[in-house]
Amino acid sequence: MFETLSPVLIAAAVVGGYLLGSIPFGVIATRLGGAGDVRNIGSGNIGATNVLRTGRKDLAAITLLGDGGKGAVAVFIAWLLTRHSGPQAQATLTALAGGSAFLGHLFPVWLKFKGGKGVATFFGTLLAAAWPVGVAAGATWIAMAFLFRISSLAALTAAALAPIYVFLLDRPYPIAVMALFMGVLIYIRHKDNIGRLLKGQEPKIGKKKDTA
Repeated sequence: MFETLSPVLIAAAVVGGYLLGSIPFGVIATRLGGAGDVRNIGSGNIGATNVLRTGRKDLAAITLLGDGGKGAVAVFIAWLLTRHSGPQAQATLTALAGGSAFLGHLFPVWLKFKGGKGVATFFGTLLAAAWPVGVAAGATWIAMAFLFRISSLAALTAAALAPIYVFLLDRPYPIAVMALFMGVLIYIRHKDNIGRLLKGQEPKIGKKKDTA
């Protein structure tokens, strides 16, 4: 697997992916859009859901596209760099780049390693690395959100099933490792949401979350 990839290429994918993922689109969008610092609003999260609490749907859309797009761009660049390599080497490098971008979003160097929960970046990365898997995970989110009206539950379900979709859709196993890696981190970042879900206190989509 790794023996067909040069150390320089691996380092470039990991470091470049991380730096791309570290771009805090939520912070940039709210500041440039005149909505203040999203970290001082609502839950303090830098993702699109919290940006929406500013009342600016345009800024939330920019954040959503940016957070999803940076994972996709990292994967695409890795794919280009390995377009003349074998499929296993290509899958490995794209998985490394995508996983690193996801890690960058969760722990961005520019924000003292305090980032978002990674759902948009998760979907963007999956769609670019293995679009059938991304579509299946996205459909899972939509179905769960429609049935239960709880965004976090939909995201957690999609994250849990994504590695399974990789195998069911016969995608390379490095993509499964990447999906599992992202899924585990999504569960860790959603620990508070999981606690509220278990207590039946997680707010539904469209309902404002109670704040102190």
